[in-house]
Amino acid sequence: MLKNFWFWLLILFIVIQPFSFNVAATLPIKANETLEAPKEVLSILKRSCYDCHSSEVKAPWYYTVAPISWYTQRNVKMARNIINFSKWNGYTKEKKVKFLKKLPKAIVIRMPMKAYLYLHEEVTLTENEKKLLKSWSKELKEKLK
Repeated sequence: MLKNFWFWLLILFIVIQPFSFNVAATLPIKANETLEAPKEVLSILKRSCYDCHSSEVKAPWYYTVAPISWYTQRNVKMARNIINFSKWNGYTKEKKVKFLKKLPKAIVIRMPMKAYLYLHEEVTLTENEKKLLKSWSKELKEKLK
């Protein structure tokens, strides 16, 4: 009975592989659209945010293996819809201000996502990094207004 279960589970695993959200890990990037920020801010964002919120996702091996890929690709798609730092200068001033208003709360409550932190502890934000990002977002928001 148990052998049958594993056999059918393996068959199911093989059958679902072609089904994907087809969210590309990397997208074309226009140099004039990328985010320009202070070096230390950009360093934090690239380490902790760009794997979902950019066109430069460093796709791990499970990015293309269903059903895990369904979850990861869906999250990348949703994150890029919220903000894509690779397209920052292509956004309207209103969209940038709206995002910057929400950023401090997102950093405290949900970013980076807890599920992502289980496999990527290195992206965890320190308290000082959170303060720096909050300060940067507040300053940039005021400049844009």
